Amino acid sequence: MLLVIPDLLSPSEAARLAGDIMNAAWVDGAATAGAQSGAVKRNRQLPEDSPIARRAGERILEALAGNALFLSAALPLRIFPPLFNRYGLGEGFGLHVDNAIRAVPGTPVRIRTDLSATLFLADPDSYEGGELVIEDSYGAQSVKLPAGHMVLYPAKSLHRVEPVTAGERLASFFWLQSMVRDDGERAILFDLDQTIQALAEARGIADPEVVRLTGVYHNLVRRFAEA
Repeated sequence: MLLVIPDLLSPSEAARLAGDIMNAAWVDGAATAGAQSGAVKRNRQLPEDSPIARRAGERILEALAGNALFLSAALPLRIFPPLFNRYGLGEGFGLHVDNAIRAVPGTPVRIRTDLSATLFLADPDSYEGGELVIEDSYGAQSVKLPAGHMVLYPAKSLHRVEPVTAGERLASFFWLQSMVRDDGERAILFDLDQTIQALAEARGIADPEVVRLTGVYHNLVRRFAEA
């Protein structure tokens, strides 16, 4: 399931965060890539131990914790600390797949990467190219979103970032382990949860059918989830 999370950050919040990180010390993005993806990766990243990156990442995690659409779709168990990248003229990232397991630096924690996320931090009119192209069973999807919008998609997907031909693309990216490993099961739970929310708004949260469907939802979560 590919899902756009609109306005995870407001335009002003996205602009402030972008301003905070732009003047930090950036490094070659290939330094944090595996052998296969490093061969096709041409961008810059903030180091994972950068204090500026950590503070910016904490702001993103706070926004995620308060976003009902994200929580409904992702059912997150663990979230890798957000990273930040930038693509200038001629830079891009060829077709690749993300690593299945990511170790959180400085901790014993390992995260199974069920979902990948990209939070766009630059106005799409400020650069040309730089589309995130995601390939999966639903076909190739080209994604280029307003600053503050995020796309969430299965980490198993092949994907690439098209070369930037003008301006500069700025984004945060990270992975998460869901309580529900299977993408199809998560999609069913998401559709059911969204339906329950719509019915609750129309009929009231105490409506007997809403209560019954809520029970079905939680019983399915019990069946599918690892917590």
